[in-house]
Amino acid sequence: MDMATALAELGVTESTLDPATAERLDRDGYAPLPDVLSGAQLEAIRARLAELLAAEGDRAGIEVHQEAGTNRLSDLANKGEMFEPCFTDPRVLACMAHVLGDFKLSSLNFRAALPGQGHQNLHTDWGGPVEPGDYQVCNSIWLLDDFTPSNGATRVVPGSHRSGTVPRLALADPAGPHSDEVLITGPAGTVVIFNSHLWHGGTQNRSDRPRRAMHSYFTRRRHAQQQDQKKYIRPQTRAALSPAAQFILDV
Repeated sequence: MDMATALAELGVTESTLDPATAERLDRDGYAPLPDVLSGAQLEAIRARLAELLAAEGDRAGIEVHQEAGTNRLSDLANKGEMFEPCFTDPRVLACMAHVLGDFKLSSLNFRAALPGQGHQNLHTDWGGPVEPGDYQVCNSIWLLDDFTPSNGATRVVPGSHRSGTVPRLALADPAGPHSDEVLITGPAGTVVIFNSHLWHGGTQNRSDRPRRAMHSYFTRRRHAQQQDQKKYIRPQTRAALSPAAQFILDV
């Protein structure tokens, strides 16, 4: 199996990524994909996540990361077939190929900012600056609730992935507002692809309920994964996946 074969077998063609989305990814560093998840898929995912949060309790998210003020879950590739589109959807994979070339899943996590919580410093998902075009990681936000200006939507600084620096080096206060930041808002079922070298961060959830999202995070194939998929993959999960999906997981 190679990258081109895997993408083709998962339904990615030359026309899967439309020119306008490709241009937004290059220029702004992020782009929304509307209606990736249907209403039925959203219901199944939300129900399964609620089951997992109840079952895992204080250990929820321990495989990768726990964060005060949020509900976290990790290792979702192993925790239900309803999560498989997060690493097999053709539109998402086409975007990842555009940004990264060759890639694999790094981790698949859930994050819900709790009421009154969720604010993050502006940051990137890579250890330091990279030259424009030399991108190593790319993320996707799967909106499980409507993202609104008041419920902790992610803020981004358009074009900052091309800056050649990172917020902790460039800003006096990465926690504070940025004059160029915009909020990513949109209806549940949308997936927002964002170059992980783009300056971004969660904002405070000022609503009365958790704001839920999944993060399907990809890296170039030569890098270690945020979560070692070979180490965690369950035999029944692997057996249920196509060879192409296994290639994307690098298992």
